[in-house]
Amino acid sequence: MENISKPTVFPNTVILQSEGLLKYILDTGVFPREAEALKELRNATAKHPLGFMGAAPDWGQLMALLLKLLNAKKTIEVGVFTGYSLLLTALTIPDDGKIIAMDPDRKAYEIGLPFIRKAGVEHKIDFIESLALPVLDKLLEDAANEGSFDFAFIDADKNNYWNYHERLMRLVKIGGIVAYDNTLWGGTVALPEKAVSNAKQEWRLLSLAFNESISKDCRVEIAFVSIGDGVIICRRIS
Repeated sequence: MENISKPTVFPNTVILQSEGLLKYILDTGVFPREAEALKELRNATAKHPLGFMGAAPDWGQLMALLLKLLNAKKTIEVGVFTGYSLLLTALTIPDDGKIIAMDPDRKAYEIGLPFIRKAGVEHKIDFIESLALPVLDKLLEDAANEGSFDFAFIDADKNNYWNYHERLMRLVKIGGIVAYDNTLWGGTVALPEKAVSNAKQEWRLLSLAFNESISKDCRVEIAFVSIGDGVIICRRIS
């Protein structure tokens, strides 16, 4: 009798997609350990019409752990919104650490600014109201910046993810980490094209292209993590 191979079925697939399980994770392991300033900013962000764009708190918890494991002191953030991940980073790095953060929307950043000030970490943040590529290119004009950053978090325009990646491969040190948010794009990357709404088609294709390119990039080791809307964590190795 001919052997017929069956598709691999992972027994935890359904439960990992459960909203109930996510609530359990947040209520049990994330929210009880969340700094009060982060909780207050998260609640303020939820009132924003685009509040869903805020960084996922369970990703924030993992991000803080990565920063500590790296002993990160100098970081980059591309895309700030109201600043949840920015505040988390500022709370995590040492008092003399520095974050270069860039976003063209200062109004959204100013929602988080009172919480940043209340936490006493504003001095660690260099917020630049600008599109990111000009700022990254300006940093690269100074050779001293190359390989000088420990960590970078990217949560911005998906059409420029690869452009950011090429620059960050020069700015982040070997052994440093670059993390890219929204790499599952609402789960659409796993759906057939006809099942995706027109509004999500373009950035779905951009996400698919970026994910494929990063998976083939020999300059990094990667972990594709199903957390929040998907995060690809890259460790630069060359």
